[in-house]
Amino acid sequence: MNVIQQLDQEELARVSTNRQIPVFAPGDTVVVNVNVVEGTRKRVQAYEGVVIGRRNRGLNSSFVVRKVSSGEGVERTFQLYSPTIASIEVKRRGDVRRAKLYYLRDRSGKSARIREKLQHKSAADKSAADKTAADRSAADAAANSQIDVTMESAGNVSGTNARAAKASAAKGTVKKAK
Repeated sequence: MNVIQQLDQEELARVSTNRQIPVFAPGDTVVVNVNVVEGTRKRVQAYEGVVIGRRNRGLNSSFVVRKVSSGEGVERTFQLYSPTIASIEVKRRGDVRRAKLYYLRDRSGKSARIREKLQHKSAADKSAADKTAADRSAADAAANSQIDVTMESAGNVSGTNARAAKASAAKGTVKKAK
């Protein structure tokens, strides 16, 4: 490893300890809070848009955020470890198949939308979902047995009206066939 790579790694380690950078990828909608100095005033400006590309080069890593402002597409490139970036917040995860989304430049309106990535359930969520599904199936079984009892009390029902009788039995209103 040469001296420049060594210095880059040391600087990257120093900068990373001060700031928490979230994991984000192209297609994600992010809010980048940027420190802006205007004369003697210092303020934080929020820039929200879709990440259309990332460049991973250690300390020189950057990303491009695109937004539509007043009907005009605006792109801004940010250095990932720049001191002018106050914070980065991921608003929503996008599900895309490409690393660079430059094709969004040619699109507008609905065709420029990006599908949202579905979150996978954790083990705790799965067990809770399985329990609620089991409770739901037990409730359905109880309701079906009640419908069967109601159908028997309804008397003889012709074949074509059986489905309607079963539906009305579920509602609690039963009509006898003539």
